[in-house]
Amino acid sequence: MMKKIAVLVPLSILMAAAVWAFAAGDAGDPLVSLAYLNGTFTNMVETEVDQRLDAADAELLEGGTGLSSESAGGLAATWKETRLKQFDVLQGTTGTNVLVLAGGMQVTYSAGTVVDVTTGTTVSSGAALTKNHRYMVAEDTEAAFTVTSKTAVVDYQGIYTFSDSNAVDYNAMAAALKGLHLFKGTFTGYGEGFDLEAAPTRLQALIMFIRVLGEEEQALDWTGTTPFTDIAKGTETEKYVGYAYSRGYTNGYSATQFKPAGAVNAYQYTEFVLRAMGYSSASNTNLADTLIRAQGAGVLTSGEVEMLQKSTFLRAELVYISYYALDTMLSDGSCTLGEHLMEKGVFTDREWETARSQVSGWRL
Repeated sequence: MMKKIAVLVPLSILMAAAVWAFAAGDAGDPLVSLAYLNGTFTNMVETEVDQRLDAADAELLEGGTGLSSESAGGLAATWKETRLKQFDVLQGTTGTNVLVLAGGMQVTYSAGTVVDVTTGTTVSSGAALTKNHRYMVAEDTEAAFTVTSKTAVVDYQGIYTFSDSNAVDYNAMAAALKGLHLFKGTFTGYGEGFDLEAAPTRLQALIMFIRVLGEEEQALDWTGTTPFTDIAKGTETEKYVGYAYSRGYTNGYSATQFKPAGAVNAYQYTEFVLRAMGYSSASNTNLADTLIRAQGAGVLTSGEVEMLQKSTFLRAELVYISYYALDTMLSDGSCTLGEHLMEKGVFTDREWETARSQVSGWRL
C-alpha cells in the first residue's frame, strides 16, 4: 500500500531525498569491480531509495505533504527518460545513474568518482559519455552531466537536478510540428521517435515536404507507377515518391533511382521548402545559391544561413527550417505558410496557437 501511494506522488515530493552508498575502495583506490557495482552497491542504493519512499508515504498518511522547504531537485525511483538540448545540465549525487540513448554528453566533477558501470571502470572529469553505457555517481560525489550535442535523449535514475540552457530548443519545435500533424517521427523506441540526432534521408525529407505542402492525403491516395527501381511496389513509400514525381516536385536521383535512404543536405531540403512556398520549382537544379535565395524570401535569417553552411545537417535542422517557414509569406504574398495550411485544414487555429506556445527563444 505504501508503495502504491508513493507512485501517485509527484517526483518533486522526493526532492530532498538523499542516497548514501559505499563503493569499493577509497579515494586512493577508486577502481571498483563490475560485480560489486551491479550487486552490493546497487542494492544499497535501492534500499536507501525504498526507505526514503516509505518515509514520504508515512508523512502523507499523517496529513503532511512530503515536501521539503530545501527541495532543489528530485528523486527518480525508477528509470526516467527525457529529451534535452545543448548545454542543459543534469546534476547528480551519490547513487545517480545516467545513460545516454542519443546525442552527446560529458561529465564533470571536482572530487569523488563517476563509474562506467557497463565496463566497471572509473571515468575522468571532462570525459565524453559513451552511448548506451550506464554511469553511476559514487559516494561523496556531485557530478554534472552536460549535453554537448544540439539535442540528446537521456535515461536517469536517482537524485537529480536539471539546469536549462538558452540554446535553440529543437525538441520543442519537433513537438510543436507533431501537434500540427507535420512531423510524425520514426519507429525509434525512445525520444518520442523524433530522431533529431540523426541525419535525415531523402525519403524523410520528401515526406516532410509533402506535409508542408498540405498534400499528404493526396499522396496516400495516389495510385500509379514510378520509374524508380529502388522503390518497393505497393508501399507507402511508392505513394509518396510517385505522387511527388507525378506532380513535378522531385526528379529523383537519376532516371531510374530515387535513393530513398540516401542522405539529404541543408541545400536540398531548403530547396524543397522554397518549392512548397512558390519560390522555386523542380526545374531548378542548381542549388548552390539555395540558402541565399531562402534568406531573400524570408525563410531563413543570415544567422541561420551561416549555421546551415557550417553544420552537419540533422533532423534537428530539418525541424528548425520547417517550423520557422510556417511564419513566412508565400511567394504570392497572400498569407503565411502556416495560414495556408490552416485554410487547407491541415491543422486548426487552436493547434497553431498551442504549437507556438511550446517554442520560446529567438531565431539565430
